[in-house]
Amino acid sequence: MKFLSTISMVLLLVSCGASVAVDYDKNVDFSKYTSYNFYPSIDSGLTELDDSRIMQIADSLFQGRGFEKSNSPQLYINFYARENISNSRSTLGIGIGGSGSNVGVGVSGGIPIGGRIINQQLTMDFIDVSKDDLVWQAVADGELKERATPEQKEAYYLAIIEKILKKYPPGKK
Repeated sequence: MKFLSTISMVLLLVSCGASVAVDYDKNVDFSKYTSYNFYPSIDSGLTELDDSRIMQIADSLFQGRGFEKSNSPQLYINFYARENISNSRSTLGIGIGGSGSNVGVGVSGGIPIGGRIINQQLTMDFIDVSKDDLVWQAVADGELKERATPEQKEAYYLAIIEKILKKYPPGKK
């Protein structure tokens, strides 16, 4: 039950906050692509565990859309991330003030709450294997707690990759 509530909360937070931008070659017929595999040498900048999570989630979502994972694919999928860590933007405000004789004085400050946040930009590239050309790219911005559990990370990547794939193929809603 706790696992389910954690995933639900992370999905809710990510679905509201993540944004996805897409770019693609408008001269490509995306309906011809039916098979995929991951780029042979992915250097994502993430941990091996996160790479594995992303690949498992992407496999599940691609196969659920009718794509076949193949040793001789039409599309290579590449992904990489850029991350920076910042303090939570949530703060607790404290203020002290006083006034007298039409003169006011005030002091206030904010104390960060919620720990540090990983600001992540995850990029997914779709590369046409026969032409060795990038044909579609999505860039998703999201936030994840620095000390996220494996379940929270899995829920985060699931939500991000689902949002990315909602924009593929281009022109389809």
